[in-house]
Amino acid sequence: MNDILAGVLIGLGILILAVIVLDTNRFVVRRYQLNTPKIRKDIKIVMLSDLHNCSFGRNNGKLLAAIDEIHPDQVLIAGDMITGGRKLHDSNVLEFLQQLAARYPVIYGNGNHEQKIRNYMDGNGNLYDQYRKKLECIGLQPKVNEHVTDETHGVTVYSSQISHDFYTRFRRKPMAEDYLAGILGAPETDTYTILIAHNPDYFPEYAAWGADLVLSGHVHGGIARLPLLGGVLSPAYRLFPKYDGGMFRENNSIMILGRGLGTHTIPVRFLNPGELVVVELHKQGER
Repeated sequence: MNDILAGVLIGLGILILAVIVLDTNRFVVRRYQLNTPKIRKDIKIVMLSDLHNCSFGRNNGKLLAAIDEIHPDQVLIAGDMITGGRKLHDSNVLEFLQQLAARYPVIYGNGNHEQKIRNYMDGNGNLYDQYRKKLECIGLQPKVNEHVTDETHGVTVYSSQISHDFYTRFRRKPMAEDYLAGILGAPETDTYTILIAHNPDYFPEYAAWGADLVLSGHVHGGIARLPLLGGVLSPAYRLFPKYDGGMFRENNSIMILGRGLGTHTIPVRFLNPGELVVVELHKQGER
């Protein structure tokens, strides 16, 4: 009996390890379709988040090929394409973004890791400024509490960067009612409002501000996912976070929370492959 039990445990361990290796090194395409009367023309959006310097194929060739197959109207980045640290490792990311920006309109929103590298200096100054200048050289400029209106489709994209204080561990720092209006202004009322907001914990506040659609990342799907229980651990070290991945609703607002593409502090995924998110907005009544 002991030999049988040992064999079962060894087999289970091998299976778990195999799933971890597979999920940590792959991504899936996750699609969402939404109807709204507020847009002027159907639009297809790819959302990327939390690549963290990882690469799927040489220079992220597999990721780029998947995006090309989707052929989006816009690519929106919800932060953490790099991993913040005392050194800047961005070559894989920059080569990928350069090819992406040559093909599609790209709006880059920062995450907490882009914010984090502001704290580090080297002989050439602030690491964030160095990264930003490299992005500008390839035709990208991170949008920090700015917005861009797409008149053709009737969509306005806001890219928020909340204070790094809102990424505290173990607890959720309260956000004042007027905080988002203070950094973003009031949302446009004659177009469909998309808010790029890296941290999903503040979805109720994003909804109250007036976002029609929120695109978030940060949580990595909870790193590991368990049947019925969902994501296990958030970057704030909170167990079974409410917002772990998927689509959520708050009054008239929708949040689509991508599970990210890469890994960093805990470099594994279990039952939780990376996600390339596709959002198709359809003008209501025209499908």
